[in-house]
Amino acid sequence: MDERSLALRRRIVDCLKASRRGHVGSAFSLVEILRVLYDDILRYDPKRPDWPGRDRLILSKGHGCLALYVMLAEKGFFPEEELDRFCAFDGILGGHPDARKIPGVEASTGSLGHGLSIGLGMALHARMVQSSARVIVVLGDGECDEGSVWEAAMAAGKHRVSNLTAVVDYNKMQSYGSTFSVQDLEPFADKWRSFGFSVAEVDGHDPVALRDVFQRLPLAADRPGAVICHTIKGKGLPFAEQNAGWHHKNRLAEDEIARLYQALEQP
Repeated sequence: MDERSLALRRRIVDCLKASRRGHVGSAFSLVEILRVLYDDILRYDPKRPDWPGRDRLILSKGHGCLALYVMLAEKGFFPEEELDRFCAFDGILGGHPDARKIPGVEASTGSLGHGLSIGLGMALHARMVQSSARVIVVLGDGECDEGSVWEAAMAAGKHRVSNLTAVVDYNKMQSYGSTFSVQDLEPFADKWRSFGFSVAEVDGHDPVALRDVFQRLPLAADRPGAVICHTIKGKGLPFAEQNAGWHHKNRLAEDEIARLYQALEQP
């Protein structure tokens, strides 16, 4: 893991230190996906978050918001100091993203299974007004248990919405255990293909590989895309990786915070 990924993770821990709670594993599996999208792929203007020509990113797995908040603050959508007020009563950053309060958040998410439908609507509108805006929806794998995800996928495939891409954080863990034991998604790539998507699979912690895939969007000129990112829940924290006990933490103790920082020290 390079210094940039470590630094982003340390900033997430800063937020946890302030609030003593949050979805740790879900945020840590997302870091490289969001890093590459915001560094190299998405078109946006933090000074004009509603610029019509911008690309739209929807974090449908809203509980992973700590990674999104850190990225939006770094890019200048709001002051970095706001991160230290995560989950504060007078702050803008809640436990799930609120589009009414946070510049750069395109849709309020938290109840799972809604993001792809919202993104489909945005993508269809962009096509109707002949905008080149692209819509990327970041889904959790557990979220893909929801039937509403597949209803949106069915419609996107039927209408060949090529400016829509589903990016799945496939860490193979959800709150109650592994996706294989709770609700097996395999054959996952074939499911997306059967709904009319063009599909790519990639190591979700490899910035170079992620950049290569995302730079090829749309994956096909006449159909929506799905990028399945193979990740590790809690990546970077050996004691939290693939550990359902770190899906969400509340009342983190001082020694647990110290342990998080220690794990992210450069070897």
